[in-house]
Amino acid sequence: MVGLAAAFGSGAMTNSIPELADAKCIFIIGSNTTENHPIAAKWILRGREKGAKIIVVDPRATQMAFLADIAVQHRLGTDVALINGLMHIIIKEGWHDKAYVEERTEGFEALAAKLEDYPPDKVAQITGVDAATLRRMAEMYAKNKPASVVYCMGITQHTTGVDNVKSCANLAMLTGNVGVASGGVNPLRGQNNVQGACDMGGLPNVFTGYQPVADEAANKKFSEAWGRPLSNKPGLTILDMFTAIEAGKIKALYIVGENPLVTDPDLRHVEAALKHLDVFIVQDIFLTQTAKNATIVLPGTSFAEKDGTFSNTERRVLPVRQAIPPVGESRPDWMITQDLSTRCGYPMHYDSPEAIFEEIKSLTPSYAGMSYARLAPNGLQWPCPTPEHPGTVFLHKDRFSRGKGAFTAIDYKPPAEVVDGAFPMWLSTGRSFAHYHSGTMTRVSPSLHQEVPEGYVEISPVDAKTMAIKDGERVKVSSRRGEIQIKARISGKVNRGVVFIPFHFAETAANVLTNSAYDPVAKIPEYKVCAVKVEKLAA
Repeated sequence: MVGLAAAFGSGAMTNSIPELADAKCIFIIGSNTTENHPIAAKWILRGREKGAKIIVVDPRATQMAFLADIAVQHRLGTDVALINGLMHIIIKEGWHDKAYVEERTEGFEALAAKLEDYPPDKVAQITGVDAATLRRMAEMYAKNKPASVVYCMGITQHTTGVDNVKSCANLAMLTGNVGVASGGVNPLRGQNNVQGACDMGGLPNVFTGYQPVADEAANKKFSEAWGRPLSNKPGLTILDMFTAIEAGKIKALYIVGENPLVTDPDLRHVEAALKHLDVFIVQDIFLTQTAKNATIVLPGTSFAEKDGTFSNTERRVLPVRQAIPPVGESRPDWMITQDLSTRCGYPMHYDSPEAIFEEIKSLTPSYAGMSYARLAPNGLQWPCPTPEHPGTVFLHKDRFSRGKGAFTAIDYKPPAEVVDGAFPMWLSTGRSFAHYHSGTMTRVSPSLHQEVPEGYVEISPVDAKTMAIKDGERVKVSSRRGEIQIKARISGKVNRGVVFIPFHFAETAANVLTNSAYDPVAKIPEYKVCAVKVEKLAA
């Protein structure tokens, strides 16, 4: 969203995690917060203890849902319709912040016109959430200010992921909840330094600090600083890379700290694409499923073996200090990168992570006021433009980065794949409380392995009874892309017609099933919804 690009374009929280304790309403959508973000959940629960109203919107019943004032399990992929329905009610009832909308936003008329198409009865038919509950949700969010929207990958991992995020921004701006303490739109990042990777230009279309590669001034600045003419053409996303590999356009691939043979959608396609490479390099701390297929493996170091900084979900840049020397032949990632670059013809001569950070801040306005000395011990939140600046606790306090916040009129679009006679059930994927991402680290921990030793598919009691499936027995789950055999877990957490599989387990890989269809703007795959068939195995 243009008006909120500084936060939403990067996936950063507009506000800070501790502010959740002082919110009057917290609207959680697409986030299993207690299991996946327990620190953020702690502050949400503090807010609840102080009287904050909690609304939870998720197709699966999470622990937070049982603590909420209102919790709904809407149909997979219907987030835009649900939020449009809430905004329709808010406007009809006059609960929106008229002064804020007039003074700080633009595009309200077009939004209001579009919302006419989303009356409660129609939204109830699309989402499965009844009209009376929609009204209660709208009133609770609109009348308890400041209100915070908290979301996670249950919102973004859709072919309509960008529309979903824009809808969250629309809702927050409509009620005057952006640019205020304890309000805002707050995505919880999926890994500890995802924010830092994005801040440092780990995206195909930007340099550090979200400076576009296509921007003439930014491109000139970085070209001069690095002594090479840089392309002004954005690079490829991960899914586009695999398509290009298959087409013979990419011959070499270098993966650092990623395990796509567990985490990417349509795994059989990913596996086949990797076989087309001439050179395949993986740099990681363990021999992952992906590393086992590499031509060369470069052993990196864990956080405990190196110095540097991480940037967390609330835009806080934090120092990381080496606790132990690198184990075995492993080396810090910056040293590996520097040596490889030098041998490939671009000499690098940094003597420490701090020297690299000094270059970062010289080229990145949002980091310009930071230093290693200032980061200790609690870090600083960007933007921090000068050495005297205290860091920014919440964004857009007096104005948006573009001046006025821009509403976007958005229509509901169904998922890329819907159920039918051949594949009659909906599948969603996610995490369990004991494991993290591809299980590279957590699955080698005996205590965590003991908690959740293998994959499972959650299936509703009604569906299990219909198919004569017993709790704990193995079943076959198939989609248009592949099939797996996996243990059934009968659970009231999912509605009839819906199943859920955690994606950590390579031997029962959920992503064999998932669809590689992706959002046309962000290019994020639709991990959260596809059509499957569940079958009882023959005796």
